[in-house]
Amino acid sequence: MNAPVRTANPKNFISGATGDWEVVIGMEIHAQVASESKLFSGASTAFGGEPNDHVSMVDAAMPGMLPVINEECVRQAVRTGLGLNAEIHKRSVFARKNYFYPDLPQGYQISQYDQPIVGEGIVTVEVGPDNKGQFEEISIGVERLHLEQDAGKSLHDQHPTMSYVDLNRSGVALMEIVSKPDLRSSEEARAYLTKVRTILRYLGTSDADMDKGNLRADINVSVRRPGEPLGTRCEIKNVNSIRFAGQAIEYEARRQIAVLEDGGSISQETRLFDPSRGETRSMRSKEEAHDYRYFPDPDLLPLEFDDAYVEALKADLPELPDEKRQRFQSDFGLSAYDANVLVSDREIAHFFEALARGRDGKQAANWIINDLLGALNKAGKPIEASPVSAHQLGELLDLQKEGVISGKIAKDVFEIVFTEGGSPREIVETRGLKQVTDTGAIEKVVDEIIAANPDKVEQAKSKPTMIGWFVGQVMKASGGKAAPQAVNDLLKAKLGIE
Repeated sequence: MNAPVRTANPKNFISGATGDWEVVIGMEIHAQVASESKLFSGASTAFGGEPNDHVSMVDAAMPGMLPVINEECVRQAVRTGLGLNAEIHKRSVFARKNYFYPDLPQGYQISQYDQPIVGEGIVTVEVGPDNKGQFEEISIGVERLHLEQDAGKSLHDQHPTMSYVDLNRSGVALMEIVSKPDLRSSEEARAYLTKVRTILRYLGTSDADMDKGNLRADINVSVRRPGEPLGTRCEIKNVNSIRFAGQAIEYEARRQIAVLEDGGSISQETRLFDPSRGETRSMRSKEEAHDYRYFPDPDLLPLEFDDAYVEALKADLPELPDEKRQRFQSDFGLSAYDANVLVSDREIAHFFEALARGRDGKQAANWIINDLLGALNKAGKPIEASPVSAHQLGELLDLQKEGVISGKIAKDVFEIVFTEGGSPREIVETRGLKQVTDTGAIEKVVDEIIAANPDKVEQAKSKPTMIGWFVGQVMKASGGKAAPQAVNDLLKAKLGIE
């Protein structure tokens, strides 16, 4: 399945001293497979163990040890391929990728080269919104997804003169998802990385936690004059944050433009991004495939499965972000922006569905996006750790719909539940927060406000929108308990406003 060929869009051009330039970006995303054991051994993949605690004889490359494929990793790779709308190859081959690192005990990495498990696919990303609230949909081509082993980790800060090696990650299964060079801006690259991470989490094929190193990206960046052939690319290695990905691309593109405009040329190389300085720096010259001397691993037979195997996995896939977004818009009448926010995280989407069931979808979306997510962000908590459950927030919305509390009191009750917990209905009852609907009591407050502000009364007669000021004063005087509709009706009658 091929993505449409990208045409140059002037809005993505970068202005240089000698004219416009276009940045071309490809990405290799390395996602740790969600599996309890490693790709070719039974050692644990649990995060946070003591150094070299989760290492088998296979991981340590002891003589005579043979790899055995972990079927769960195969299942997860196929499910990911299906989630990326990609071609599944029912026959694939593992190869040895030869290079030396101190934390690569075999002296080679078992990977896939010219016969990967997943072929071409498409990821649709939404860029925006623009000033009209509209999103632009862009199709990004996926070149391939292949399975491979992770390497271990060198520790350089444990001893003044020596480096240590931790092999806990050695042999952990990775899916390398390689995009085509279809990305044309840092914004598109961030949107693509975010979308792939979201798909992986919906599928449950990777927790895609960048803080733990379970999702990393190598970003290939080149620049060219619009309409010209591709330029020489540089690879930015091991970027571990979506924000850093955007910063690295912006810096690298402008660095290359500056070199070319000064009459220089770009050397194909691997670079690192330094977040503290906001810049990339050279790491080494870029290797090509022939440098790794790939050849089929003699210890592993070709990996083969049939159509029935793929169809069974396909039938068990969950609803994915694009499908869920469309359903939220059609079933709940949400805007594209609100639906995008809600489906951006699987747990947020689940929370919304639990809250919106039997209630006004737009109101539920507003409370989650504006109030709950805002409070959680301020508290530094994910939605899974929300002090306010969907049941509690639903009770609050019900109280407002029933007219028991006003919108202002609802906000106050939300704050109480978020910080102290408890049932919104019980809080409203025990703290005397019910909305005042007694028109006699409200009329008394209205009369006092009108009597105290004769100048504003005269203004309101010629400028009816002044009623809003009176409503605000009455609500303030009543502690937010007065029923807004009753206040409006009384004010209109007493001020003679139609």
